[in-house]
Amino acid sequence: MMQMDKEAWLAKCNAACANTLMETLEIKYTDIGEDYVVASMPVNPRVHQPDGVLHGGAMVALAESVGSVASFLFVDGSKYMVRGIEISANHVKSIREGMVYAKAKVVHKGRTTQLWEIRLTDEAENLISICKLTTLALPRK
Repeated sequence: MMQMDKEAWLAKCNAACANTLMETLEIKYTDIGEDYVVASMPVNPRVHQPDGVLHGGAMVALAESVGSVASFLFVDGSKYMVRGIEISANHVKSIREGMVYAKAKVVHKGRTTQLWEIRLTDEAENLISICKLTTLALPRK
């Protein structure tokens, strides 16, 4: 991670969400460590599927958002841009309300590709979904 304190990184990540899908979904980055990033998203009718539970697509959007930020933080962002190239998700439990949290932890950190495991949990730390994201670091032009 580039030299910047945790609170400054969180502020920068959250500020970058303005006018994006992350703002629409109310995703907030809440914690950063040496090998992980955590974000939260409220579960309410805005992210429900028709039967009133959290939409799988919203979960995948949260997972890709937190994994992509994690990938960006662990490369030199002045030299590289990050793109998600594959994501998979297994949804194991429904949630109707409250908050969902996503924690992206690095599995493999290569020079150009990274593999992230993203676990989505509810407020009681029950597993809601587990995702795998592969990212690619591309040189800036």
